Amino acid sequence: MMSDKKILGLSWPLLIIVFAVIVGAMALGVLPGGMIGAFLFLMVVGGLLNFIGNNTPFVKTFLGGGAIVAIFVGAAFVYYKVVPEQGIKMVDAFMKSGEGKMGFLDFYIAALITGSILGMNRNLLIKAAIRYLPTILGGVVAALGLVALAAPLVGFSPAEAMAYIGIPIMGGGMGAGAVPISEVFAQALNTPAESILGKLVPAVALGNAMAIVAGGLLNRLGKVKPSLTGNGQLMRTDDDSLKAKEEVIEMSAADYGTGIVIATAFFTVGAIVAKLFGMIGLDLHTYAWMIIAVALVKGFNLLPEKYGKACAGWYKFVADNFTPALLLGIGMSYTNLGDIINAFSVQYVILVAVVILGAIIGSGFVGKLVGFYPIEAAITAGLCMANMGGTGDVAVLTAADRMELMPFAQISSRLGGAFIILLASIIVPIFFG
Repeated sequence: MMSDKKILGLSWPLLIIVFAVIVGAMALGVLPGGMIGAFLFLMVVGGLLNFIGNNTPFVKTFLGGGAIVAIFVGAAFVYYKVVPEQGIKMVDAFMKSGEGKMGFLDFYIAALITGSILGMNRNLLIKAAIRYLPTILGGVVAALGLVALAAPLVGFSPAEAMAYIGIPIMGGGMGAGAVPISEVFAQALNTPAESILGKLVPAVALGNAMAIVAGGLLNRLGKVKPSLTGNGQLMRTDDDSLKAKEEVIEMSAADYGTGIVIATAFFTVGAIVAKLFGMIGLDLHTYAWMIIAVALVKGFNLLPEKYGKACAGWYKFVADNFTPALLLGIGMSYTNLGDIINAFSVQYVILVAVVILGAIIGSGFVGKLVGFYPIEAAITAGLCMANMGGTGDVAVLTAADRMELMPFAQISSRLGGAFIILLASIIVPIFFG
């Protein structure tokens, strides 16, 4: 029965009372600012939307369930001004980074990267890493190749389709993708970056939306064709020592504190290394350096196992309790519904879908060749290249029910995104110079 299902452990009568408190506080303009109001609003409303999506026929089966509902209803809250301006600003301040301040998204991803890598089978991590970059490359080649072939069929030139649709979708989101790519275009074309960015943003936004839906569809495909999926395990192997094993981690209150400290410490290490290497021109995102740092610590077995388990337990707590809140925040703060609506022409939507399909086919095919499960390869090396960076990774992996793949998703978004920027700097002068 629906009444037996709880949200955040709350009974339905109590949840309705809390929801009424939120609505009343917003109407009176007294919802507390900062963490208190943001956490209350995002967790309760995000939890409700996640519940609705996960219990609505068709949506839960084919569209990604709660993830897609929380994100797009959140975007609609802002676009149609359902939430007062004060509430929107509060959520933005809580979610976003800026001026040296890290937001809730960074806190969440720090926990997931640290916990998922430190909780991973060490031998599996080492063997999978060296096969992953060819899988990313397969997705990129197929996505750009297919959109170039499809473009003339819908009235676009192959060069325009690759440059303004394929490259920005595969480029790692907005801040680490579309913005620097627009600068590359601007330099090559001697055109203001702002006008170029206006052409790239709809592709990024619509591609992100389709990638989330595709994540849900691939999860569904895995249930129909079990031979294509490892159910969250990337590498296909008969060696039991390389298989990811689900284990119950007993956590004390102190262990949660340990997990928080180590996760945020690794994020800080990533920021330090990014700053130092940025001074010599090697400008990689903090997440990328954080992944490298955590992977090296795990690979060389530098951290006692009890601390790794504490981080894995903290990651599970964060994923279980904060994901719906984060998805609603992504919808409100990072998803511009207007850009997606404005991009809707049949031809444009077809080309975006072709890019997503190419990313899935290319990464899934190459992934299978190098020893990965096709569905996990397509989700991480394909869809997590095609989505909107860190926010898209969370949404896609939630829709696909494979949050444990976050380290590989982040490699796609950060290191793969850097590769696309380099590719754009080569391709754009050739086709448009």
